[in-house]
Amino acid sequence: QVHLVESGGGLVQAGGSLRLSCAASGLTFSSYVMAWFRRAPGKEREFVAAISRSGGNTLYADSVKGRFTISRDNAKNTMYLQMNNLKPEDAAVYYCAARPSVTAYLTQVESRYNYWGQGTQVTVSS
Repeated sequence: QVHLVESGGGLVQAGGSLRLSCAASGLTFSSYVMAWFRRAPGKEREFVAAISRSGGNTLYADSVKGRFTISRDNAKNTMYLQMNNLKPEDAAVYYCAARPSVTAYLTQVESRYNYWGQGTQVTVSS
């Protein structure tokens, strides 16, 4: 059974940093494209970033480009999201997601991801 568990969320002041982690189990981690999505109160869930199986290819939403960095450690079955220069509009529940893939193709489409974590709350005070 696949489990994705996010951690690292919390309260931070605007301009601050947080590092989220997503620990995966029950799957061959290196065979999965991984991604971060987020849902702010009253809004639809939106794509944040994705990373290929090897970590060599990444994709970011325009709203986080240059501030967030996605990475992964296949030896630890863990994905990360380093978030710098946080803004109040970054406040949301952040979810990790996984989809099996045989290519380096990355997608922002939520429905393409098969497995999801429960989410971790990020709050940014102004």
